[in-house]
Order: sequence, then structure tokens, then C-alpha cells
Amino acid sequence: MKQSHRIGFVSTRFESTDGVSLETEKWAHVLEGLGQECFYFAGLCNRAQERSYVVEEAHFKHPEILELHQQIFSSDRRTLGLTRQIYTLKEHLKEHLYSFIRKFGIELLLVENALAIPLNIPLGIALTELIAETGMKTIAHHHDFFWERKRFLVNCAWDYIDMAFPPHLPPIRHVVINSAAASQLSLRTGISAAIIPNVMDFDHPPPQPDDYTSNLRADLQVAPDEYFFLQPTRVVRRKGIEHAIELIKRLDMKARLVISHASGDEGDDYEKRVREYAEMLDVPTNFAGDVVQDQRSMTEDGRKVYSLWDVYPFADLVTYPSLLEGFGNAFLEAVYYRKPILVNNYTIYALDIKPKGFHTIEFDGYITDRTVQQVREILLKPELAKPMTEHNYQLAQQFFSFSVLERQLRILLQACFGEEN
Repeated sequence: MKQSHRIGFVSTRFESTDGVSLETEKWAHVLEGLGQECFYFAGLCNRAQERSYVVEEAHFKHPEILELHQQIFSSDRRTLGLTRQIYTLKEHLKEHLYSFIRKFGIELLLVENALAIPLNIPLGIALTELIAETGMKTIAHHHDFFWERKRFLVNCAWDYIDMAFPPHLPPIRHVVINSAAASQLSLRTGISAAIIPNVMDFDHPPPQPDDYTSNLRADLQVAPDEYFFLQPTRVVRRKGIEHAIELIKRLDMKARLVISHASGDEGDDYEKRVREYAEMLDVPTNFAGDVVQDQRSMTEDGRKVYSLWDVYPFADLVTYPSLLEGFGNAFLEAVYYRKPILVNNYTIYALDIKPKGFHTIEFDGYITDRTVQQVREILLKPELAKPMTEHNYQLAQQFFSFSVLERQLRILLQACFGEEN
């Protein structure tokens, strides 16, 4: 693309190591490589300040939005006061969205999940009304939908959810990250969507560890004689972390599970369950969310904070026992760092990833003796892991690289702006 356009990314946050923020960063990197200019609207944002427009109420963790969310998803009847509160917040956010467009001269909105998952209903309605009122060219990048989460199915706002999650408007081009989402979106709403899977920069292998990470294993409390099992996810129920704990127990080898992220937006009940389960089975398990963040820094008490990319090279095995995933960022990350992977045969893996021919240690719903034996063999004979991980890397380079994303984004930009010379 030779002509530059000003693209406005919109989401509840661009800040963390969550999948939406990570994929946004990749899309922005590729779009900028195509000569586009990227700007950001969110409730929490760590992008360049001169390109960002922050409105606190856009964040799903803003106190007023949280209170609203709890009321909406705890009852099937809405009060007049609740409707007025939604309307007031919607108007506030819409005014700021208009200001964002004017301030940066936005020509295309790229909405990251804010029109798919109803964590912030006023933001979704504000976006929908703005697009309807202006005809603004929009790409709606959907990572997961409300119907995939049980907790969203009892509510008092079906009218708003049907209207905005996602909206069916002519200016919007919809993108999903897996084939099942495309099928369900079409079936439920009549909306057709392009499928663009999550990607990694497989054309450029990761750098080797530097001096900063020389004490990483010790800082994560992994003993020199322990195997390092990395669970590179948040502590939420659908991640199936109990399976990783059970595996370590049944291995009967000295190993430690390190969980990289905190529980996030789904409460602490599951984290408590995982802690109790690990204690019950006497499996060493570290919750490292305080020292593994999106970038390097220091804690208030002087400890090093590592990025997730610092951690991967030191893992002996990546555990990915998820019950449900929109795609599988952690799977691609493990492939990128050439690590053997334990993976549950979750639906999207079975439909969109496994058929490509990846070599993994796979189980289907529960850990078996064969699973345990395969892991033991890989740990005791590391030479077996090298051809497996190299094969996976080459395959991912073919199907899930930045060059694949670039081709897809060129097509989307041409659809929005026409063929340009």
C-alpha cells in the first residue's frame, strides 16, 4: 500500500499481556510496515502518549462500568435507573470517540473485541451509534463472542447485546480468528467474516537470552535440579490448569509449575481452587504474575520484573491444557521459542491448528498414562524434542507468520479504500 491512512484502534485497554493487546500490537506493526499511521482509543493504554486518547470509562475495570456490568449480568430485568446510567455513559463515550476521530483525523476504525464481548456495554453501543451516524469505515476484529461464555447468557440487556455485539452495519468489515467463530457468527447474525488467525513473527527468530535473565530461574524459585514447566496463561477456569498439576504429580519427577499471569477479569475463585489443588497433590506451583509482566521493570521491593518473552527460553515444557480458546496465542508462542508443548485437544486446536500437522504431546480431556510417558521421554531425552520443535517452527512460519497477516491486511485495506496506485 503506497498511500498512508490514519487508523484508529479502539478497545477497552491496550496495556497488558492479554491476547487482544498482543494481537493489536502485531497488527499495528504490520500496518505501519505498510505505511499506515496508527492511533489508540482505550480506557488504559501504554502506547505512545502522542498517539493515544485515554478515557477511563472505556476500561471494563472502571468502577462505574464494573458496577453496571454486575447489575446487567445478575438479573433478567432492567430498572429505569440502570437504563439511564447506560445511556449517560454511552453518550459520554461517544462524545470522546468523536473527539478522538477529529483530533487524529481518523479514516478507519479498527475495533479490537469491543464489539464482540460485552464487558463494556456503553462502549459497544457508543461505537455502534457512531458508525451508524457517520458511515465511518470500520474493521471489527473479534477475538471471542458473548455466546462462548456462560456468564454472559443471563442478563437484562439483550436489546443492547443484539444491537452492538456485534452490530450488523454496512460500513463494518468483520474479522474473526477461527473457523468456528465465522460459522457461528454467520449462523446467529447473518454476518459474514474474514478469518485471520493469530500470528507470530516467525520470519525473525527470537533473540538469545541476555545478562538480564541470568538469574531468571532462581528469581522464579525454580531449583537447579527441577524441571521448569511453564503455564503461560491467566489463571481462569477455561485454562484447565488442574491438568498440568496432575501431570506433574503423576510424572513422579522433580518439577515445578510456573504460572505466568494473574487471574485477570474473571475473579479469584479459580486461582484459589488451583492453589488448593496444587497443595493437595503436593505439586510445587508458583504464581508469578507479580514478576512476569508485559515488559521489564522492577517491583517496589527491588525484585526484577521479566517479560513473558524472557521466560520462555528457560522452560523445559510448555503446558497448554485449555478447555476452550479463541485461537491459542500461547501455543504459537511455545512454537516460536521452540519448546515442546502439552496441549489439550480443545475445539479450535482440533479444527484450525492440528490439521496443519503440528507435533505435540496431546491429550483429549484428561491425562492418560500415555501422556505421562510421552512427557517423561521428552524430558529424559531432550534430543527427541529438537526435530519436533523445528518441524513446528517451519510449519508455523508457513501458516501463522507476519507475512500471512500482511497479505490479509492488504486485502482488507483494499476493500476499505479501493485499489491505490
